[in-house]
Amino acid sequence: MSGASGFEAYDEHGGHDEKEHPAENDGHGTSGADSGSGTDAGSSAGPRGPGGPGGPPGRDGRDPARPPRIPMPRASVEDTGRPLPALEDLDEPPPRVEAPAGRPAPLVLEHHVLKSLLGAWALAACSPEETAAVEEHLGECGGCADEALRLREAVGLLHRPDSLDLDPSLRTRVLEHCLDRRPPRIPVPDWADPYDAETARLDALLQDIGDAEWHAPVRLRWFDGENAKSADRRTTVAGVIAHLLSVDGLVAGALGLDDPLGDVAAEGRNPAARTEAYWRASHFPPTRSVRPLWREQTHALVRTVSFTGGTSGKLPVSYGEFELPLRDAMLDRAFECWVHAEDIAEAVDYPYEPPAPRHLHGMLDLAARMLPSVLAARRRAGLASPGRARHLVPAGEPGRSLRLEIEGLGGGEWLIPLDSPGAVGSAEHEVAHVALDGVEFCRLAAGHVSPREAAAGQAGDREAIRDVLYAAASLSRM
Repeated sequence: MSGASGFEAYDEHGGHDEKEHPAENDGHGTSGADSGSGTDAGSSAGPRGPGGPGGPPGRDGRDPARPPRIPMPRASVEDTGRPLPALEDLDEPPPRVEAPAGRPAPLVLEHHVLKSLLGAWALAACSPEETAAVEEHLGECGGCADEALRLREAVGLLHRPDSLDLDPSLRTRVLEHCLDRRPPRIPVPDWADPYDAETARLDALLQDIGDAEWHAPVRLRWFDGENAKSADRRTTVAGVIAHLLSVDGLVAGALGLDDPLGDVAAEGRNPAARTEAYWRASHFPPTRSVRPLWREQTHALVRTVSFTGGTSGKLPVSYGEFELPLRDAMLDRAFECWVHAEDIAEAVDYPYEPPAPRHLHGMLDLAARMLPSVLAARRRAGLASPGRARHLVPAGEPGRSLRLEIEGLGGGEWLIPLDSPGAVGSAEHEVAHVALDGVEFCRLAAGHVSPREAAAGQAGDREAIRDVLYAAASLSRM
């Protein structure tokens, strides 16, 4: 059925035409008995009739002078064969189209305000009213439309599964640009940024690998300080993620979140014992199903420290043999996430870049600050020489020091006290100088490079240099 008859066959209540159902009444004073006679019984009944007073009835008993209750389809001017009016003949602009029902009317905002909302719009973080205002403005302003397109493409790169070859700092730059325009209501603390970034990069790598690659063999390596040699433990890609999940659980427990081990008993609180307990509790070797558990835990950690407003940075996190404040524990977890992401990338033959320079600097600073305590522990265990010139230094006083120079992006210089972890590094008491590349030093601290094989420039007390390099390697663990 087409044309006008298709609309006339139904009244506004969804009922069929009176001719098809003569026994029904349409509710407007026309009965089925009158419909077949060709006359409108309601035409003389005043305003109750469908045609109204004084009008001749139409084919269906309605007055053709009145508009139909269901509008007829409108013909386009192009279909009439008549020429279109010239633009200069239009005295008035076309009427403004009102926002459809259910959609908020756009806000009236100034240009600089709309431009500042483009970053939030690209991330779908605007309110419905702001979104309507921005999208209407993009149809009128070419400059803002170009910038919006660039931002939307950049945001799309953050979520594409084939975007692993990007500069690792791209995510940070895009987010900083957006957050500069519209600061977040609940910002992530600066000391949690490296963990947030490194877990996101590793998750992107995991999204790209196939099912079979989750079972690719991976060798976890660390430096055995007691035997002065490298140690390793063989597992799979999925096993590495289970390891990260288990050790991140130490931070989760300190924040009052669920421990991924649950009721599983571990022989100790140290990372190795927790990992072995998690692996033993699995009925089958870990598969890609461990990824959602790890990813949700990382998100929960970042959300929780963000909601505390950064005030939880001093909360102690126990690693069994030692403790770290939460702000340092998050840096430690970011460092291990990067190191094991490189292990996974090597296993699946995929390139992986170091962290952004400012994140790398934070990891280097943590390692440098931990060196005096590790050096003292090795000396108590008889693994480091006491030194002929060693002397006790009261806490807070300057003592013999080694200058650690880290070259490259994210590098810097640190004065490492040699005789006491409570002493203060002093340039006046400097006895040795070591220079390493930043990534080389991190691989030394991860146990991937032996202290004897580390490419380091050295000057000064050889014994002190050896002790510091071995202490850096002793920072590594399973």
